[in-house]
Amino acid sequence: MVTQMKHLLSLLEYNESAFVKVLELAEKIKSDWTKGKRPDLLPRKVLGLIFEKPSLRTRVSFESAMMQMGGNSIFLGTSDGQIGVRETVADFARTICHYVDAVVLRTFSHATVVEFAKNSSIPVINGLSDQFHPCQAIADILTIRQAFGPKPGKTVVFVGDGNNVSRSLAIACALVGYHFILSGPKPYHFDKDFITLFSKRFPNAVLNQSADANDSVKNADILYTDVWTSMGQESENEKRIKKFKDFQINDRLFSKAPKHCKFMHCLPAHRGEEVTGSIIDGRASIVFEQAGNRMHAQKAILLDMILGSK
Repeated sequence: MVTQMKHLLSLLEYNESAFVKVLELAEKIKSDWTKGKRPDLLPRKVLGLIFEKPSLRTRVSFESAMMQMGGNSIFLGTSDGQIGVRETVADFARTICHYVDAVVLRTFSHATVVEFAKNSSIPVINGLSDQFHPCQAIADILTIRQAFGPKPGKTVVFVGDGNNVSRSLAIACALVGYHFILSGPKPYHFDKDFITLFSKRFPNAVLNQSADANDSVKNADILYTDVWTSMGQESENEKRIKKFKDFQINDRLFSKAPKHCKFMHCLPAHRGEEVTGSIIDGRASIVFEQAGNRMHAQKAILLDMILGSK
């Protein structure tokens, strides 16, 4: 029987105070790192990385995080573990728990993450699923706090669809008291199940949706976008490009936002589609600081998951 274990399947696992503690820990870790301090916070711990999808930021940031904290990691890609193919998800989970101290899953289906966690005696971290991307959202809020300070009340406008990144970012914004607006074609707004889940968990949070990009950006502190076609949606690419053509973040649209507004993107970017090069490489872009913050945020997540479960 699997004992009760602390997991990070989505940001709904956190309450407001616990979430802020992880952010503050990440801030301290980054501050120490910039001073050349890399203490062995997880000596001899081993992290399992089980990925069904390709990755740059998630894989390298987690591997670097473990190494810098005195631990190590083992990567299993599609040619290695084949989770749910060579053996059931449950059997895979029950086996790997004997070898590593925590696992990161990057999967197509969120159901795989849930099933794995149900059968795991070690912490399970969702490194991306079709429903949520909590590690990205923690790094995003860390980045916004560094740009604007820790006070609540900021407005984050996500220009795109109601995907795994925007869902997690909406939850993260609610946890720290930010306003969140999803701006995109109406058929691609958040689904009813997510709206119901969000409203029940955060009855006082501000979450709006709009099909008017020009109106959405006028009070934005942060303009954020993602690719219009995510992994697994390639057959919809042509249709999505046509539907989202009026939601490209370019100089014209960005000029309608306040002068202090910053631009963010979870990467990889399709330059010339969801964003122009003039924006992603421009003065308002904090995209690569955001990418760098993945490692610091994930150090905090690992410490919270591994040491917090002991």
